[in-house]
Amino acid sequence: MRYAITGSEWPAVTPDSELMRAALAAADAVRTTTAPNPWVGAVIETTSGATFSGATQPPGGAHAEIAAIDAARQAGADLHGATLATTLEPCRTTRRTGPCTDAISDAGITRVLIGTEDPDSEVAGKGIEQLRDAGIDVEVGIERAAVEAQLAPYLHHRRTGRPYVVVKLASTVDGRTAAPDGTSQWITGEAARADAHRLRAESQAILVGAGTVRADDPSLTVRLVEGPNPRRVVLGSAPPEAKVHPCLEWRGELPELLDQLGRDGVLQLMVEGGANTAAQFHSEGLIDHYVLYVAPAVFGGDDARPMFVGSGAPTIDELRRGRFQSITQLGDDLRVDLVVD
Repeated sequence: MRYAITGSEWPAVTPDSELMRAALAAADAVRTTTAPNPWVGAVIETTSGATFSGATQPPGGAHAEIAAIDAARQAGADLHGATLATTLEPCRTTRRTGPCTDAISDAGITRVLIGTEDPDSEVAGKGIEQLRDAGIDVEVGIERAAVEAQLAPYLHHRRTGRPYVVVKLASTVDGRTAAPDGTSQWITGEAARADAHRLRAESQAILVGAGTVRADDPSLTVRLVEGPNPRRVVLGSAPPEAKVHPCLEWRGELPELLDQLGRDGVLQLMVEGGANTAAQFHSEGLIDHYVLYVAPAVFGGDDARPMFVGSGAPTIDELRRGRFQSITQLGDDLRVDLVVD
Protein backbone atom coordinates (compact mmCIF):
# COMPACT_ATOMS: atom_id res chain seq x y z
CA MET A 1 0.00 0.00 0.00
CA ARG A 2 1.38 3.40 -0.98
CA TYR A 3 0.64 6.64 0.81
CA ALA A 4 1.44 9.67 -1.33
CA ILE A 5 2.40 12.79 0.59
CA THR A 6 0.59 15.89 -0.63
CA GLY A 7 0.05 19.37 0.69
CA SER A 8 -3.52 19.76 -0.51
CA GLU A 9 -6.61 17.81 -1.45
CA TRP A 10 -6.39 15.25 -4.24
CA PRO A 11 -6.84 16.93 -7.64
CA ALA A 12 -9.96 16.17 -9.63
CA VAL A 13 -9.63 13.32 -12.12
CA THR A 14 -10.26 14.48 -15.68
CA PRO A 15 -10.31 12.48 -18.92
CA ASP A 16 -6.90 13.98 -19.77
CA SER A 17 -5.39 12.98 -16.44
CA GLU A 18 -6.81 9.46 -16.81
CA LEU A 19 -5.05 9.12 -20.17
CA MET A 20 -1.79 10.38 -18.67
CA ARG A 21 -2.07 7.99 -15.74
CA ALA A 22 -2.44 5.15 -18.22
CA ALA A 23 0.69 6.42 -19.96
CA LEU A 24 2.49 6.46 -16.60
CA ALA A 25 1.51 2.84 -16.05
CA ALA A 26 2.84 1.89 -19.48
CA ALA A 27 6.14 3.63 -18.68
CA ASP A 28 6.45 1.90 -15.32
CA ALA A 29 6.35 -1.48 -17.04
CA VAL A 30 9.57 -0.71 -18.96
CA ARG A 31 11.40 1.12 -16.17
CA THR A 32 14.35 -1.30 -16.15
CA THR A 33 14.82 -1.86 -19.89
CA THR A 34 15.24 1.49 -21.67
CA ALA A 35 18.33 3.20 -20.19
CA PRO A 36 20.17 5.27 -21.22
CA ASN A 37 16.96 6.34 -22.95
CA PRO A 38 14.08 7.57 -20.77
CA TRP A 39 11.24 5.21 -19.80
CA VAL A 40 8.30 6.88 -21.52
CA GLY A 41 4.70 5.76 -21.85
CA ALA A 42 2.13 6.83 -24.41
CA VAL A 43 -1.60 6.19 -24.86
CA ILE A 44 -3.78 7.02 -27.87
CA GLU A 45 -7.53 7.52 -27.67
CA THR A 46 -9.38 7.51 -30.98
CA THR A 47 -12.52 9.49 -31.74
CA SER A 48 -14.49 6.27 -31.25
CA GLY A 49 -13.11 5.88 -27.71
CA ALA A 50 -10.69 2.99 -28.38
CA THR A 51 -7.34 3.22 -26.58
CA PHE A 52 -3.90 1.87 -27.47
CA SER A 53 -0.75 2.08 -25.41
CA GLY A 54 2.97 1.90 -26.06
CA ALA A 55 6.20 2.33 -24.15
CA THR A 56 9.82 2.97 -25.01
CA GLN A 57 11.53 -0.16 -26.28
CA PRO A 58 15.13 -1.12 -25.42
CA PRO A 59 17.82 1.06 -27.06
CA GLY A 60 17.50 0.96 -30.82
CA GLY A 61 13.77 0.18 -30.67
CA ALA A 62 10.74 2.39 -31.12
CA HIS A 63 9.96 5.26 -28.79
CA ALA A 64 6.70 5.20 -26.85
CA GLU A 65 4.70 7.37 -29.23
CA ILE A 66 5.62 5.27 -32.27
CA ALA A 67 4.97 2.06 -30.31
CA ALA A 68 1.44 3.31 -29.49
CA ILE A 69 0.82 4.33 -33.10
CA ASP A 70 2.01 0.92 -34.32
CA ALA A 71 -0.30 -0.84 -31.85
CA ALA A 72 -3.27 1.19 -33.09
CA ARG A 73 -2.45 0.54 -36.74
CA GLN A 74 -2.05 -3.19 -36.15
CA ALA A 75 -5.60 -3.16 -34.77
CA GLY A 76 -6.85 -1.29 -37.85
CA ALA A 77 -7.78 1.83 -35.87
CA ASP A 78 -8.48 5.16 -37.55
CA LEU A 79 -6.15 7.71 -35.91
CA HIS A 80 -7.47 10.85 -37.58
CA GLY A 81 -8.62 13.24 -34.89
CA ALA A 82 -7.19 11.06 -32.11
CA THR A 83 -5.62 12.27 -28.87
CA LEU A 84 -2.18 11.06 -27.75
CA ALA A 85 -0.93 11.33 -24.17
CA THR A 86 2.82 10.94 -23.64
CA THR A 87 4.78 11.36 -20.44
CA LEU A 88 7.71 13.17 -22.10
CA GLU A 89 7.93 15.71 -24.90
CA PRO A 90 8.22 13.86 -28.24
CA CYS A 91 11.60 13.97 -29.95
CA ARG A 92 12.13 15.69 -33.30
CA THR A 93 15.55 14.29 -34.21
CA THR A 94 16.62 11.29 -36.25
CA ARG A 95 18.95 9.00 -34.35
CA ARG A 96 18.45 5.23 -34.25
CA THR A 97 14.71 5.87 -34.69
CA GLY A 98 12.80 8.47 -36.68
CA PRO A 99 11.35 11.67 -35.20
CA CYS A 100 8.28 11.02 -33.07
CA THR A 101 6.85 14.43 -34.00
CA ASP A 102 6.72 13.43 -37.68
CA ALA A 103 5.07 10.10 -36.84
CA ILE A 104 2.40 11.84 -34.76
CA SER A 105 1.48 14.39 -37.42
CA ASP A 106 1.63 11.82 -40.24
CA ALA A 107 -0.81 9.60 -38.31
CA GLY A 108 -3.47 12.31 -38.29
CA ILE A 109 -3.43 12.80 -34.51
CA THR A 110 -4.79 16.26 -33.74
CA ARG A 111 -4.28 16.61 -29.98
CA VAL A 112 -1.25 15.77 -27.84
CA LEU A 113 -1.03 15.77 -24.05
CA ILE A 114 2.51 15.99 -22.63
CA GLY A 115 3.50 15.31 -19.03
CA THR A 116 6.69 17.35 -19.03
CA GLU A 117 9.21 18.98 -21.34
CA ASP A 118 12.39 17.14 -22.32
CA PRO A 119 15.49 19.07 -21.11
CA ASP A 120 17.73 17.29 -23.63
CA SER A 121 19.40 20.04 -25.66
CA GLU A 122 18.26 18.47 -28.94
CA VAL A 123 14.61 18.56 -27.86
CA ALA A 124 14.01 21.22 -25.15
CA GLY A 125 10.74 22.64 -26.44
CA LYS A 126 11.47 22.06 -30.12
CA GLY A 127 9.24 18.99 -30.23
CA ILE A 128 6.33 20.96 -28.80
CA GLU A 129 6.97 23.78 -31.26
CA GLN A 130 7.03 21.45 -34.24
CA LEU A 131 3.75 19.81 -33.24
CA ARG A 132 2.07 23.19 -32.84
CA ASP A 133 3.47 24.38 -36.16
CA ALA A 134 1.82 21.31 -37.71
CA GLY A 135 -1.56 22.52 -36.39
CA ILE A 136 -1.74 20.02 -33.52
CA ASP A 137 -3.32 21.14 -30.24
CA VAL A 138 -0.66 20.58 -27.54
CA GLU A 139 -1.20 20.75 -23.79
CA VAL A 140 1.81 20.49 -21.47
CA GLY A 141 1.94 19.65 -17.77
CA ILE A 142 -0.76 17.00 -17.48
CA GLU A 143 0.02 15.06 -14.24
CA ARG A 144 3.36 16.88 -14.21
CA ALA A 145 4.30 16.02 -10.62
CA ALA A 146 3.81 12.29 -11.10
CA VAL A 147 5.57 12.29 -14.47
CA GLU A 148 8.59 14.22 -13.19
CA ALA A 149 8.85 11.91 -10.16
CA GLN A 150 8.87 8.88 -12.47
CA LEU A 151 11.42 10.42 -14.83
CA ALA A 152 13.53 12.12 -12.13
CA PRO A 153 16.79 10.24 -12.92
CA TYR A 154 16.57 11.02 -16.63
CA LEU A 155 15.64 14.66 -16.12
CA HIS A 156 18.44 15.11 -13.56
CA HIS A 157 21.00 13.50 -15.86
CA ARG A 158 20.05 15.69 -18.80
CA ARG A 159 20.21 18.85 -16.67
CA THR A 160 23.45 18.12 -14.77
CA GLY A 161 25.33 15.47 -16.75
CA ARG A 162 25.47 13.36 -13.58
CA PRO A 163 23.47 10.35 -12.40
CA TYR A 164 20.63 10.75 -9.95
CA VAL A 165 22.02 9.49 -6.63
CA VAL A 166 19.73 7.24 -4.56
CA VAL A 167 20.94 6.14 -1.13
CA LYS A 168 19.24 3.02 0.20
CA LEU A 169 19.25 2.34 3.95
CA ALA A 170 17.45 -0.29 6.05
CA SER A 171 16.99 0.42 9.72
CA THR A 172 14.95 -0.07 12.84
CA VAL A 173 12.51 2.60 14.00
CA ASP A 174 15.29 4.15 16.11
CA GLY A 175 17.56 4.52 13.08
CA ARG A 176 19.95 1.61 13.65
CA THR A 177 21.24 -0.61 10.86
CA ALA A 178 23.07 -3.38 12.73
CA ALA A 179 23.60 -4.82 16.20
CA PRO A 180 26.73 -3.89 18.18
CA ASP A 181 28.34 -7.16 17.06
CA GLY A 182 27.79 -6.21 13.43
CA THR A 183 24.94 -8.60 12.64
CA SER A 184 22.23 -7.08 10.47
CA GLN A 185 20.53 -9.87 8.48
CA TRP A 186 17.69 -9.46 8.32
CA ILE A 187 16.35 -6.22 9.75
CA THR A 188 13.61 -5.96 7.14
CA GLY A 189 11.38 -8.66 5.66
CA GLU A 190 11.17 -10.36 2.28
CA ALA A 191 8.90 -7.77 0.65
CA ALA A 192 11.27 -4.92 1.50
CA ARG A 193 14.28 -6.89 0.30
CA ALA A 194 12.57 -7.67 -3.01
CA ASP A 195 11.71 -3.99 -3.40
CA ALA A 196 15.36 -3.07 -2.80
CA HIS A 197 16.34 -5.50 -5.57
CA ARG A 198 13.91 -3.75 -7.90
CA LEU A 199 15.67 -0.51 -6.99
CA ARG A 200 18.92 -2.19 -8.02
CA ALA A 201 17.38 -3.21 -11.35
CA GLU A 202 16.24 0.37 -11.93
CA SER A 203 19.79 1.66 -11.37
CA GLN A 204 22.49 1.44 -14.00
CA ALA A 205 25.21 1.37 -11.32
CA ILE A 206 25.41 0.39 -7.64
CA LEU A 207 28.09 1.54 -5.20
CA VAL A 208 29.42 0.34 -1.86
CA GLY A 209 32.49 1.05 0.19
CA ALA A 210 35.44 -1.32 0.38
CA GLY A 211 34.69 -1.88 4.06
CA THR A 212 31.28 -3.31 3.21
CA VAL A 213 32.87 -5.59 0.61
CA ARG A 214 35.37 -6.92 3.16
CA ALA A 215 32.74 -7.35 5.87
CA ASP A 216 29.80 -8.76 3.90
CA ASP A 217 31.21 -9.85 0.50
CA PRO A 218 28.02 -8.82 -1.34
CA SER A 219 27.43 -9.77 -4.97
CA LEU A 220 25.24 -6.66 -5.61
CA THR A 221 23.21 -8.49 -8.25
CA VAL A 222 19.47 -8.62 -8.90
CA ARG A 223 18.17 -11.94 -7.64
CA LEU A 224 14.73 -11.39 -6.12
CA VAL A 225 13.08 -9.69 -9.11
CA GLU A 226 13.36 -9.74 -12.89
CA GLY A 227 15.75 -7.15 -14.24
CA PRO A 228 19.30 -6.35 -15.30
CA ASN A 229 22.25 -6.35 -12.93
CA PRO A 230 23.71 -2.89 -12.38
CA ARG A 231 27.32 -1.97 -12.99
CA ARG A 232 29.23 -2.35 -9.70
CA VAL A 233 31.39 0.36 -8.15
CA VAL A 234 33.56 0.07 -5.03
CA LEU A 235 35.05 3.03 -3.19
CA GLY A 236 38.56 1.76 -2.60
CA SER A 237 39.93 -1.70 -3.38
CA ALA A 238 37.99 -4.95 -3.36
CA PRO A 239 39.80 -8.16 -2.41
CA PRO A 240 40.68 -10.20 -5.52
CA GLU A 241 38.31 -13.02 -4.52
CA ALA A 242 35.34 -10.74 -3.71
CA LYS A 243 31.99 -11.54 -5.34
CA VAL A 244 31.63 -7.92 -6.45
CA HIS A 245 34.14 -8.42 -9.29
CA PRO A 246 34.12 -7.31 -12.04
CA CYS A 247 33.75 -3.79 -10.69
CA LEU A 248 35.07 -0.27 -10.99
CA GLU A 249 37.39 0.46 -8.05
CA TRP A 250 37.38 4.21 -7.41
CA ARG A 251 39.90 6.14 -5.34
CA GLY A 252 39.25 9.69 -6.51
CA GLU A 253 36.80 12.42 -5.55
CA LEU A 254 33.09 11.64 -5.57
CA PRO A 255 32.08 14.51 -7.90
CA GLU A 256 34.60 13.24 -10.45
CA LEU A 257 33.11 9.76 -10.16
CA LEU A 258 29.62 11.12 -10.82
CA ASP A 259 30.90 13.02 -13.85
CA GLN A 260 32.46 9.85 -15.26
CA LEU A 261 29.38 7.71 -14.63
CA GLY A 262 27.21 10.37 -16.22
CA ARG A 263 29.38 10.33 -19.35
CA ASP A 264 29.03 6.55 -19.40
CA GLY A 265 25.22 6.82 -19.58
CA VAL A 266 24.43 6.00 -15.95
CA LEU A 267 21.15 7.75 -15.19
CA GLN A 268 20.74 6.46 -11.64
CA LEU A 269 23.41 5.47 -9.13
CA MET A 270 22.29 3.44 -6.13
CA VAL A 271 24.48 3.83 -3.04
CA GLU A 272 23.92 0.82 -0.80
CA GLY A 273 26.47 1.08 1.95
CA GLY A 274 27.89 1.26 4.40
CA ALA A 275 27.53 3.99 7.00
CA ASN A 276 30.84 5.66 6.11
CA THR A 277 30.00 5.74 2.41
CA ALA A 278 26.47 7.03 3.01
CA ALA A 279 27.85 9.73 5.32
CA GLN A 280 30.40 10.80 2.72
CA PHE A 281 27.76 11.27 0.01
CA HIS A 282 25.49 13.02 2.51
CA SER A 283 28.15 15.41 3.82
CA GLU A 284 29.10 16.44 0.29
CA GLY A 285 25.46 17.13 -0.61
CA LEU A 286 25.45 14.57 -3.42
CA ILE A 287 22.29 12.63 -2.52
CA ASP A 288 19.14 13.34 -4.50
CA HIS A 289 16.86 10.69 -3.01
CA TYR A 290 16.93 8.77 0.27
CA VAL A 291 15.11 5.43 0.32
CA LEU A 292 14.67 4.25 3.90
CA TYR A 293 13.31 0.77 4.65
CA VAL A 294 12.08 0.93 8.24
CA ALA A 295 11.36 -2.24 10.21
CA PRO A 296 8.93 -2.36 13.17
CA ALA A 297 11.82 -3.08 15.54
CA VAL A 298 13.77 -1.12 18.14
CA PHE A 299 17.31 -1.67 19.43
CA GLY A 300 16.66 0.75 22.28
CA GLY A 301 20.22 1.90 22.91
CA ASP A 302 23.06 3.97 21.49
CA ASP A 303 25.49 1.07 20.95
CA ALA A 304 23.83 -0.34 17.80
CA ARG A 305 25.24 0.92 14.50
CA PRO A 306 23.70 4.07 12.98
CA MET A 307 22.77 4.85 9.38
CA PHE A 308 25.53 7.46 9.16
CA VAL A 309 28.82 7.83 11.01
CA GLY A 310 30.97 10.87 11.74
CA SER A 311 29.89 14.42 12.37
CA GLY A 312 26.47 15.58 11.25
CA ALA A 313 24.85 19.00 11.07
CA PRO A 314 26.29 21.12 13.90
CA THR A 315 23.11 23.17 14.36
CA ILE A 316 19.43 22.79 13.59
CA ASP A 317 19.76 25.51 10.95
CA GLU A 318 22.18 23.33 8.97
CA LEU A 319 19.98 20.24 8.70
CA ARG A 320 19.70 18.96 5.15
CA ARG A 321 15.99 19.05 4.45
CA GLY A 322 13.86 17.55 1.72
CA ARG A 323 10.28 16.40 1.31
CA PHE A 324 8.55 13.08 1.82
CA GLN A 325 7.52 11.86 -1.61
CA SER A 326 5.71 8.72 -0.49
CA ILE A 327 5.41 6.07 2.20
CA THR A 328 4.84 2.51 1.04
CA GLN A 329 3.89 -0.45 3.21
CA LEU A 330 5.88 -3.57 2.27
CA GLY A 331 4.76 -6.47 4.39
CA ASP A 332 5.44 -5.40 7.98
CA ASP A 333 7.97 -2.75 6.89
CA LEU A 334 7.71 0.77 5.52
CA ARG A 335 9.54 2.33 2.59
CA VAL A 336 10.00 6.05 3.12
CA ASP A 337 11.06 8.12 0.11
CA LEU A 338 12.71 11.44 0.96
CA VAL A 339 13.58 13.64 -2.01
CA VAL A 340 15.97 16.58 -1.97
CA ASP A 341 14.85 19.24 -4.46
